[in-house]
Amino acid sequence: MNLLKATGTIGGLTLASRVLGLVRDSLFARYIGASFASDAFLVAFRLPNMFRALFAEGAFASAFIPMFNRKVGDPEGRGLPEGLDFAEQALAVLLPVLLVMTLLLEIFAWPVTLLLSGKFNGVSHDQFAFAVTLSRLTIPYLMLISLVSLFGGILNSLHKFWVNAAAPILLNLTLIAALLLFHNTDPLVTARNQAIAVSVSGALQLLWLALACRRNGVSLKLRRPRLNPDVKRLLALIWPAAAGAGAVQINLVISTALAASLLAHGSVTYIYMADRLNQLPLGLIGIGLGTVLLPTISRQLGAGEDAAAMETQNRGMELALLLTLPATMALVLCGEPIAAALFGYGRYTPADTHFTAQALAAFSIGLPSYILVKVLTPGFYARQDTKTPVRYATASMVVNLVGNLLLIVPLQHMGPPLATAIASSVNVGLLYATLVKRGHFVADAQLRRRAPRLALAALAMGGVLWLTQGVLTPYVHGSWPVRFAALVALVSAGMVVYGLATVLLGAFSQDDLRLLVRRRRTTQG
Repeated sequence: MNLLKATGTIGGLTLASRVLGLVRDSLFARYIGASFASDAFLVAFRLPNMFRALFAEGAFASAFIPMFNRKVGDPEGRGLPEGLDFAEQALAVLLPVLLVMTLLLEIFAWPVTLLLSGKFNGVSHDQFAFAVTLSRLTIPYLMLISLVSLFGGILNSLHKFWVNAAAPILLNLTLIAALLLFHNTDPLVTARNQAIAVSVSGALQLLWLALACRRNGVSLKLRRPRLNPDVKRLLALIWPAAAGAGAVQINLVISTALAASLLAHGSVTYIYMADRLNQLPLGLIGIGLGTVLLPTISRQLGAGEDAAAMETQNRGMELALLLTLPATMALVLCGEPIAAALFGYGRYTPADTHFTAQALAAFSIGLPSYILVKVLTPGFYARQDTKTPVRYATASMVVNLVGNLLLIVPLQHMGPPLATAIASSVNVGLLYATLVKRGHFVADAQLRRRAPRLALAALAMGGVLWLTQGVLTPYVHGSWPVRFAALVALVSAGMVVYGLATVLLGAFSQDDLRLLVRRRRTTQG
């Protein structure tokens, strides 16, 4: 399998989803703004959104895919029936657990919302009751998206990556439709309709994945749950993997709760909007790489191809740096015009845009570490080691909590994002050091040569953008076509400068380009 092509397929679909997400967020800013209504919805959406990241992109996939691949065995599919039998066993246990968990969360939505929000810095009883209602409307999404992760894991293992990667598009389309068709002059009503749309989108995603599985000859039957050795092993791997893969999401929950309870109304929205922009490269690069690397490394290690697994992880690291470093520079230095172009109209004021850009700069400092977590953790999960990542994730959460408490008062809405970035960097450092110590990762000569040159190329791009962004700033406040053209010009300028710098500095050569084209033609032929 071509790592770049597979990552590009997933990344391209994820990019489409994230672009639609930006459209959704722009409409959200226009119709709801930065207020208690927006903060209440975003707190309600934080819990199911965290479970989406943990299960759909983290824990379940990290535990299920290596086990499923070992059951399936050869690439001809002769072991597929055994793999599907294991999937049915997992479904039989997972479904009742999810039903009970959903019911408990619905019953205890009040204390859960209190935990996530700190009661929104002293709102009235009726306002808090409204926030609890929004939480209850979004909670079913937890169960639905967890089932989506089971079907998605099967399809990923069968190399049908695009189907699972396309599922989040349905979430954004559903929320966009709700904003366009059911917005109201009262932002509270619009926020409630968004909460309903979240759970509707979960049902649509589950239907999409189930139909895709059926088209690929996969049909899971319901059976009586049994805790056989395989299922016990799966459950033992899921829970530590949840914390290991979801450290960033758990840190964001902590940040959201502290911001809601200690800062002025609208601060949760600033942090959320900044995180959405920060998530664009994370979704395009990190999730795509993590999705491809885990089954690839699992298969290579299972076949005894340790050198190939090392090569795969080195190229994954190199690809992550190549794509991440310029995105980091752009978001840190050009956050103001980007936020203004996407959100700065309707109920979203210029002050809201400025505060969002500040939070974005703080978040984006940690962008390389957010993505490198996705590159490094498959090195543990492919060896069925989920305990080590969870220990380091726990340490990073402690760092995040301490950082939040120290920074949230002096830096306000910039404090939680900066604490999250620092905590993620600590997590990456621990993961990398452990893989190196165990001999599971050694940076080869190509990676050691190119990494510092990629950093220099990104700095060169950042310098040019910093000097020229003022020319485009007046245009990001115009009509939608003008805003779009200004953003395209900014991004294009950055890409051209970065591309030239990588070639001039020797971080990316013409031979690499010819090799990629040759691989692509070979794959297509």
